[in-house]
Amino acid sequence: QVQLVESGGALVEAGASLTLSCVAPLHSFSKYCLAWFRQAPGKEREFVSAINWEGTTTKYADSVKGRFTISRDNNKNMVYLQMDKLKPDDTAVYYCAADLAWVDLIEAQSEYGSGYARIDHWGQGTQVTVSS
Repeated sequence: QVQLVESGGALVEAGASLTLSCVAPLHSFSKYCLAWFRQAPGKEREFVSAINWEGTTTKYADSVKGRFTISRDNNKNMVYLQMDKLKPDDTAVYYCAADLAWVDLIEAQSEYGSGYARIDHWGQGTQVTVSS
């Protein structure tokens, strides 16, 4: 099991920006699709964003569209989440994930029960706290 490592979480005020980073020490990084999920206090884990193998396709949750941007650097084995205009509702632990199959990342939240279990690799999360 390969563990991804997130960084960049912080305590910020509403309206601020943050960039989260995740390093994925995978042997064939470019063969993996990448995604960000988050889990707020007292809530279920939710999908935030995903990016495909080449970085040519992205997907965002409605709650973050227009504010968050996902990107990847296949030369550095890195995936990023640029977060702008942060809101208190963005407060959560943010997790990066990697999977060989795009559909595993996209369908994880909608699958009955154990959709997240299909995802190949996870990080341990980084805390983002947005004050009002």
